[in-house]
Amino acid sequence: MERNGITGAGIFVIDHVKIVNLWPEQGMLSLILDERKANGGCGYNVLKDLAKLETNIPLTAVGITGNDEDGKYIFKDLKEHNIDTSLMYVIDDAVTSYTDVITVKDTGVRTFFYNKGASKFLDIKHFDFDLINSKILHIGYILVLDSLDEFDSEYGTRMARLLKIAKDHGIKTSVDLVSESSDRFSKIVPPALRYTDYLIVNEIEAGKTTGLKIREENGSINSENLKKSLDILIENGNSELVCIHFPEGAYATLRDGNPLFIPSHDLPAGFIKGTVGAGDAYCAGMLYGLHENWDLEKCMRLAGAMAAICLTEPSTSDGMKPLSETLEFMKKMPLRNFKI
Repeated sequence: MERNGITGAGIFVIDHVKIVNLWPEQGMLSLILDERKANGGCGYNVLKDLAKLETNIPLTAVGITGNDEDGKYIFKDLKEHNIDTSLMYVIDDAVTSYTDVITVKDTGVRTFFYNKGASKFLDIKHFDFDLINSKILHIGYILVLDSLDEFDSEYGTRMARLLKIAKDHGIKTSVDLVSESSDRFSKIVPPALRYTDYLIVNEIEAGKTTGLKIREENGSINSENLKKSLDILIENGNSELVCIHFPEGAYATLRDGNPLFIPSHDLPAGFIKGTVGAGDAYCAGMLYGLHENWDLEKCMRLAGAMAAICLTEPSTSDGMKPLSETLEFMKKMPLRNFKI
């Protein structure tokens, strides 16, 4: 079978985005300046960002919603963007997963309050690989998919078993992690990485996985730990590609290649309206390039442009543009002067 397209799986969330004037001290007041409903969760976000490129590659969703208004919104939104919903499931005994996303207007910094809802029940049985014809399976987030995070005596976790099944069917695998403050990374993440072809994570997740602090307390990037983390992730896993992205840029390598750093775009004052979804937009760009067999630099340049364009709106995917406009932005918008 000649595989084509990308499947996005995992948590399908409704983001209830609120723009506030400031982040208050505990017990104090903050004003809500604007609010809206948007797609959330890596599978959902990546699929919608890819759909907005308007390239017509086949896109398939695998997830679970509740039988409620948020769930109906997700199905309607996926169908409007020509994303296959035949492997989306509805259950009655849980609400659709949702996140309250609080974004401070002047800084763009966002904070998440997440209800796992129906997504925590997603398990191997929901993946019918006789119906999945995609070239790439992207799934996440590890650490909040309760059923798939469970222990497996042979593979370490059920997520690792699922990824192994996908690889046995000739599908390239990609995972995403959640930026969680806990010690669970060392138990739950490594088993999945053994069966992950493309690992695209931010500096927080990379640091949690390797045990190295990449972002210092003063906000600067520790270049030495960044480079060590990339080495550890490529050496201790079986990934063909590892990419660590962060606001200042991205550092990546292919297993048989040399590491490459590309800074992010130098954006003018007032350009950023919100940062929610930028990591997923970066991932979507990387996966599209990999799907199209682009070289690493071109993949990273597209990913950086998509992340930057995502910042033009407070919600996850509202700012995304067709591929032609994204490539034009990529060529015209300068890169920042940042080195590692």
